[in-house]
Amino acid sequence: MSDTNPFATTSPATGAALSPVEATPLDAIDAIVDKARKAQAAWAATDVHKRVKIVSAIKKRILTRAEELAKVIHEETGKPDVEALLGEVLASADVVAYWAETLADELEPFEAEIDALAYPKKAGLIHRDPRGTIGVIMPWNFPFALPLRTLVPALMAGNAIVLKPSEITPRTGKAVAALFEGLLPEGLLSLVQGGGEAGARLCKAGVDLVVFTGSPTSGRKVAHACADALIPCALELGGKDAAIVLADADLERAANGIVWGAMMNAGQNCGAVERVYADAKIAKALTDKIVAKTKALRLGDDVGPLTTAAQRATVARHVEAAKQGGGEILTGGEAVDDPKAKLGYRPTVVRIDADDNALVADETFGPVVPITSVEGADEAVRRANASRYGLTASVWTKDVRRGEALAQKLRAGVVTVNNHSFTGAIPSAPWSGVGETGWGITGSPLALEHLTRPRFVLVDRNTMIREVWWYPYTDTLRQMALAFARLRGGASLGGRIGALFALIGLLMKRRGEITKSDPPAKSSKVAAAPAAKPDPKPEPEKKAAAKAEPESQADAEP
Repeated sequence: MSDTNPFATTSPATGAALSPVEATPLDAIDAIVDKARKAQAAWAATDVHKRVKIVSAIKKRILTRAEELAKVIHEETGKPDVEALLGEVLASADVVAYWAETLADELEPFEAEIDALAYPKKAGLIHRDPRGTIGVIMPWNFPFALPLRTLVPALMAGNAIVLKPSEITPRTGKAVAALFEGLLPEGLLSLVQGGGEAGARLCKAGVDLVVFTGSPTSGRKVAHACADALIPCALELGGKDAAIVLADADLERAANGIVWGAMMNAGQNCGAVERVYADAKIAKALTDKIVAKTKALRLGDDVGPLTTAAQRATVARHVEAAKQGGGEILTGGEAVDDPKAKLGYRPTVVRIDADDNALVADETFGPVVPITSVEGADEAVRRANASRYGLTASVWTKDVRRGEALAQKLRAGVVTVNNHSFTGAIPSAPWSGVGETGWGITGSPLALEHLTRPRFVLVDRNTMIREVWWYPYTDTLRQMALAFARLRGGASLGGRIGALFALIGLLMKRRGEITKSDPPAKSSKVAAAPAAKPDPKPEPEKKAAAKAEPESQADAEP
């Protein structure tokens, strides 16, 4: 594929041809953004409750079209339709319901705390204004759920959206946009289809924010483009997530959870289990269970194919690196062209102890579980934290308090105890990370930090002609400043009490200064003109002189 013809043409599940997609001309993207900006102004002025009601209508459309949507997702990504239904379709309906219930309250203005002594008769409200026009650039691994996690709250908050889905899943992107047809003002939500060049053009087309989910390599390019344009961006990038299994863990539950967390969506999930650190006391027993459960998975029914040939090649390369680095392939480890998984790769378990190996250090994004034996929790936490990524992690233990304590030590944005990677489907839970995972946030009211901007409005009811800190600067004002310093912590308790009394007296004195500092205003009365002297000329001569004068300056001789 290239940017001239970037779209996937066959299904990774069956190899069948996919419907053609027309690319958006690059030189049309600026006009699309301009149209969105014009539509956004009126949309932002619409009452928030009305906006919420309009956008909420897509919940019923999602649920009514559930089977149809899952089919489109399955055809483009290859993931089993039950995964598409549970992880994308139903989860997205929950997103709409959550924001319909909470967004209006979250946008309510709230009062800022203002010191009444320092700033008398002043009150201020903090408002959340829409960011404006947002460029949303989405990946192919969750092509339905990920866009809607941003689109729903962004539109309800009063923004316009220009959506560019991945060139691998443009048909799912079209299905997302179709949910809003007939609901929104024209131009408020637009679809741009294309490859990397289209995304780059969108970043430079005058949007007010870019929300990007994808690889760290592409994320850096987005960040540079946004920095050049002096606009913010929200980046959700890769992951290399660790599961820590302690000696007291329920091994049956841990093995089931880790296999699902690693193999769901064929491992093409930034929150997938990509490393397991197991206490040496239980490492073999856990590994045996994970291998047995992995062998029981059905290719095509439980674990779908890789979505692209390039991704399957990456998985094969990482597994080969593990072999060359002393790792032991316990099951799987080979590509397969199955009738239900044209780009299949057998679910794989590897025993390995080399944190610098590509399979352990780099994001694999495939159905592979590397397992490493460690001497206790401290070593597990240290090695888990050594990754350059920091999205999710999990701790498996029967001692929940210990699990919570270890969670506080892990360098990750999301940590689960006795579970893994499912919290992205909880709309009220933030999904974010550190390091090369980026700094974007979806889910929870914290997502509004990107999608809105604060506006502070202060109303001053002070009727004095001057504030105490305005000109003129006098020794009284200087003494007031020093008294404030003592009152706010620059003195002992007794000193602070004394400063308070001193400040009251100084404040009265200062008010006297600022009301007396202006000189008296000059009288605005016009001085009376001196009495005119009698004209010595007789009346006939005055009339003759008047006739001799020109009617205007223009009639006068030079």
